[in-house]
Amino acid sequence: MKRIYTLTPLLLLFAVTSSCDTLNKVAANSGYGSVLNPSQGGTPSTIEMISGLKQALEQGTDRSSSQLSAANGFFGNAAIKILLPPEAQKAENTLRKLGFNKLCDDAILSLNRAAESAAAKAKPIFVSAIKQMTIQDVTNILLGGQKDAATQYFKRTTNSQLTNEFRPVINNSLSQVGATKYYGQLVTQYNKVPLVFNKLNPDLSAYVTQKAIDGLFYRIAQEELNIRTNLTSRTTPLLQKVFGYAQQKTRG
Repeated sequence: MKRIYTLTPLLLLFAVTSSCDTLNKVAANSGYGSVLNPSQGGTPSTIEMISGLKQALEQGTDRSSSQLSAANGFFGNAAIKILLPPEAQKAENTLRKLGFNKLCDDAILSLNRAAESAAAKAKPIFVSAIKQMTIQDVTNILLGGQKDAATQYFKRTTNSQLTNEFRPVINNSLSQVGATKYYGQLVTQYNKVPLVFNKLNPDLSAYVTQKAIDGLFYRIAQEELNIRTNLTSRTTPLLQKVFGYAQQKTRG
């Protein structure tokens, strides 16, 4: 019995930082067989739950980042398409009435292109957050009953780093895709309109950065809900076992 109690904390420690293959080797060399055997039914082990959740989150965050960093990843998605800042939308309406439709369209397109260029930076940040998950994090995400628990975990652990990584990329991209120019022209034209007392500030960086991060979390939440509720999205035996069990437990 003493041997079992000594081994269990060691396996749990490895579970947070090691790959599934490494865990299987540790267990096999210790005489306990494979700790990851998703073909077996029933309740998944702690290590299976950790590995299954990590697998799902790696796939979901990678897919989200890849989709949003592609052309029209933001611009082509009405749910996350970045519009002009709220304080500039009155200016947009005014300028469109004055015939500046193309200028407004170009400004909006350029904001979305900047966000798309930054989205690829998210991948390594999410990988790092996944590696740092504790056993309690895994339990809360899988069995806590909250449909977007993983998304909320990422918001808590990655938001500051995403902001730091996205901001310089978006600053650079805003210039490259012409956002600074187009928005600056829009602001200039609007500020010339007679009787305009609330002049606009052409600084866009913070606004686009936050909108890009919001859009990324929106896509991750969609991926999370999909794997929680859609059987066909569980593409491996491990995912089927872990999320099938989690779905059963949270329904009870």
